Amino acid sequence: MGPVKRPPPPLLALLAGLAQQAWTSPAPPSAPRRALAIATAAASVGLAGAAAAQFRAHHTTVEPFDPSKASALVVSGANSVTRNPMYVGMAGLLVANAIRLRDWRALLPFAAFVGAIDRFQIAAEEKALAEKFGADYAAYRSAVPRWIGARSVR
Repeated sequence: MGPVKRPPPPLLALLAGLAQQAWTSPAPPSAPRRALAIATAAASVGLAGAAAAQFRAHHTTVEPFDPSKASALVVSGANSVTRNPMYVGMAGLLVANAIRLRDWRALLPFAAFVGAIDRFQIAAEEKALAEKFGADYAAYRSAVPRWIGARSVR
């Protein structure tokens, strides 16, 4: 049986961003708020980009639809801070947009994105990685948080 069909995570992030725009009444952000949104977006893109570069350097797939195609377990760089730096990066972009929009309702699509990715996408990826990499993945999983947590800041 092949991989389960799930919507691409970048598409889910885009839809969440569009929902943020639709559900809010944005006011122009102040200069400090704009700077915070830009810094959050830059850090998010940097984290996701660094992870993608590590995957390419290890000659493994960044494609989330069939995690069984992974040829290497990447545990260095951004992946030493979070097991899902690309998803954290996407979520960070939604946080940056919520900051820019200045409306708490913009956090609802962010929460929906995180919940959907956590429950459906990451859970499937973790199962496949555990099957493929066994004890190495179990050790990595126990050492590095799924998202960002106290273990991320060493």
